[in-house]
Amino acid sequence: MTKEVFERLLNEKQYKAIKSIFDTMNPVDTAVLLPEFEDDKSLVMLFRLIPKENAAMVFTYMEPEQQQVLLETFTDRELKTIMDDMFIDDTVDIIEEMPANVVERILSAAGGKRAAINTILNYPEDSAGSIMTLEYVSLAPTMTIGDALKKIKSRGVHSETVNVCYVIEKHKLLGTVTAMDLLICDDDDLLSDVMEENPISVKTLSDKEEVAQLFNKYDVVSLPVVDNENCMVGIVTFDDAIDVIQEEAEEDFQKMAAIAPTTDKPYLKISVWELWKGRIPWLIFLMLSATFTGMIISSFEDALSKIVVLTAFIPMLMGTGGNSGSQASVTVIRGLSLGEIDVRDILRVLWKEIRVSVLCGVSLAIACFVKIIFIDGMLLKTPGVTNNVALVVALTLCLTVICAKVIGCVLPIIAKKMKLDPAVMASPFITTVVDGVSLLVYFGIAKAFLPELM
Repeated sequence: MTKEVFERLLNEKQYKAIKSIFDTMNPVDTAVLLPEFEDDKSLVMLFRLIPKENAAMVFTYMEPEQQQVLLETFTDRELKTIMDDMFIDDTVDIIEEMPANVVERILSAAGGKRAAINTILNYPEDSAGSIMTLEYVSLAPTMTIGDALKKIKSRGVHSETVNVCYVIEKHKLLGTVTAMDLLICDDDDLLSDVMEENPISVKTLSDKEEVAQLFNKYDVVSLPVVDNENCMVGIVTFDDAIDVIQEEAEEDFQKMAAIAPTTDKPYLKISVWELWKGRIPWLIFLMLSATFTGMIISSFEDALSKIVVLTAFIPMLMGTGGNSGSQASVTVIRGLSLGEIDVRDILRVLWKEIRVSVLCGVSLAIACFVKIIFIDGMLLKTPGVTNNVALVVALTLCLTVICAKVIGCVLPIIAKKMKLDPAVMASPFITTVVDGVSLLVYFGIAKAFLPELM
């Protein structure tokens, strides 16, 4: 359903028709549609026409800007109704995006949930505790399957998931049972006999990115969160893990593109000022670091004036070196982010990349030598192209590729060891380092093989 249809129905005051449409729409689609109405009055009016059973879910999926508009127009009664129907972790997510005056209203309307909300807010931002929910189904090991089903029917509506239930005794996590376990077992069976013991769990202070990776590793829909005494505290659900993965991927992408992470807003809603602030620090840093490349070229002006043709191959050498380093760094950064590579694997990674770089370097050097001799020398008849020049460029290319791949694979691991984000050591930074190295190698080999420069 398009924005124009709703605008026409609003103008014609066809509110029953709008309600009927909303009743058939998926809450996510409704949440995507509402931000298209930049007029606050229309936004509020449309939201109030959403069926009450879907309103909280739609509100959860909306953008923070629209959520704030609605929160500031809600009556206390409307706000309490929305808060009562929302899960605690979703409420926490909204609170983290709102100004102080709005947060105060939300907490006032939260009622009995306020203590639970404060509990989650007190955990560090990057911890499992900060993304967990306290709304889960807990069962006693002495319960029968029949008793467990009765409890799920009475409490499940207030839980984030009933696909997995947690067997707890004296607050200690003993095991888990799935919905399938409960459906296929006899009503008289004890939970202690059918539960899965020693379930995978995470600590409250575990890094949330590592928690998100466990969902992929163990193919689960939720993970229990326990404290240091193995007491059950909450659960992290799959949708929260997906949010973490997306957030981390976007942040890594920005860092790999030399953009300081600034905001999680959509691009079209980010101001020019915010984009400038995110980009300019890295651009200044890279510009200043590139001056070292200029200094290296300046120091070899005499060599370049004697064999001018050497200048023509500098862009190709620097570009190939930067590309080679980027390939290695991106591969290693991906392995680090997915947990496939650990800091302890640095020697294994280095040995593998050295072998790869030698193969790549030799292949490129042969192709480069042939290209310079036959295309630059014979076909284009470029002045100054000789066998020795072709040999110097080819050898430089080979060594540059090897150095670049070594640098590209080692720097992200070193960053990880130093508790930095490996994504910082991505394309722009690697390219700047490799540019300087390639020039030093180039002029060093040129002086060794070209008599004119000795």
